[in-house]
Amino acid sequence: MPPRTLVGALRPLALAVSLLAPWPALAAPGGSFDIVAPFEIGGPDPSLSGFLFQRMQVGETLLEVDREGRPQPGLATSWSVSADGLVWTLPIREGVRFHDGTALTAENAAAALRFARAKPGVLERARIESVAAEGKAVVIRLAEPFAPLAALLAHASTIILAPASYGPDGTATKVLGTGPYRLTRLEAPQRMAVEAFDDYWGGKPAIREATYLAAGRGETRTLMAESGDADLAFQLDPPSIARLKANGAVEVMKVPLPRIMQIKLNAGLPPFDTAEGRLALSESIQRAGLASALLRAPGTGATQLFPPSVEAWHDPDLAPLATDPERARARLEALGWAPGADGILAKDGKPLRLKLLTYADRPELPLIATALQDQFRQVGLDVEVSVTNSSSIPAGHQDGTLQLALAARNYSLVPDPFVTLLGDFREGGSDWGSMNWNDPAFHAATKALLASTDPAEQTRLRREIAAILQRDLPVVPVVWYEQTAAVTKAVEGAAIDPFERSFGLSKMAWKP
Repeated sequence: MPPRTLVGALRPLALAVSLLAPWPALAAPGGSFDIVAPFEIGGPDPSLSGFLFQRMQVGETLLEVDREGRPQPGLATSWSVSADGLVWTLPIREGVRFHDGTALTAENAAAALRFARAKPGVLERARIESVAAEGKAVVIRLAEPFAPLAALLAHASTIILAPASYGPDGTATKVLGTGPYRLTRLEAPQRMAVEAFDDYWGGKPAIREATYLAAGRGETRTLMAESGDADLAFQLDPPSIARLKANGAVEVMKVPLPRIMQIKLNAGLPPFDTAEGRLALSESIQRAGLASALLRAPGTGATQLFPPSVEAWHDPDLAPLATDPERARARLEALGWAPGADGILAKDGKPLRLKLLTYADRPELPLIATALQDQFRQVGLDVEVSVTNSSSIPAGHQDGTLQLALAARNYSLVPDPFVTLLGDFREGGSDWGSMNWNDPAFHAATKALLASTDPAEQTRLRREIAAILQRDLPVVPVVWYEQTAAVTKAVEGAAIDPFERSFGLSKMAWKP
């Protein structure tokens, strides 16, 4: 087989050859397994890039999750919680070694968690008083109960690294994990290489070497999959999926995720300062058409915040979000917005002209935004679409200038969606969640759920929270998300992790 040429695949997109030259030619099937995805590497510290070290199976966490999001043992063999919910005890697995040969102990696991806790991240969500080693277990003491702590301990920012990984200030300067692969090369922000770690406690993986390349453009990833320069191309746009399905050398995989394309809106801005105004915006959206025509994924129009695949948070008894442009216009007119000569609604002489921000990191977002622009126009909203950097959305939230934004929100950043909900809809709002919206009943229900240990009561509270979000629409669901990837047919065992925690390297093998 002729050698694969990475530069040749990228040349049509005018990427710099000098960027790729220092790396050796990629190996043929049976050698290195090469992955391309849009995520840049922020550096060696888990607070910056733990999600990539977790996906490449370099670093591991105390707890894991199964494909339904239920907590499972990881570097801790089990966990127990005191009757008052304030003390969590996690016995540490014996016989585990870091990639520098150091043995995993309760002491160095607790130290790694303390380093993680000292940085901005998910551990801030729980009111942790202390993290300490007691015998062969890590013991976490809380100031108040936090039922989803298990999910925080599975988050990528809490991966456990060897003591030699950390500098004097507690920031990781090396990535010495416990996973089935050890890091052999790291060149932030674009690439890394790993090789199998033969002393891994869970057994030797069949694929011995792998590389990762960050490529932000969807066309780049598609070309690499087509040409064989990537064995796994992650996150594809709809036109690329259709093209790659015709390629006999790759298989296109797809799985629903707890991720949604949603509209973040300023609930302090008329007419969205009322639930009626927000509902009118929702009723103007033709979700089924967007899902079928643009995303080529019929059935993914978001009738509520969470899709059926997130069973704990999807309520089949909720009245679904509907499309009704005429009713939307009537709601807005009842709020005092009357159509002008150009059809644009106006109130007190001010036309309803808005700016919708979105970004191109996810190639489907600008497509959806343009279609929404037309749908909003049909009910009298004049919306300008601005495709900008994703950072413009939190910046607009912080300075109060944001009006509308279309974003892809991942509610499984922590495996339990409740943790993300807590942050997104907290009092005062958040960068990617609500803006100028507060509901006392919502906050009371979330507080009760945090402390509840009764499964029936937890279900009731989740349904109550879902109903409030459906009724009040602090964000407007548009389309549920499906993750896609193209993988070479030269391997077996490939699958997409619905919680996006792993590329699945250790479960794959080259076909004979």
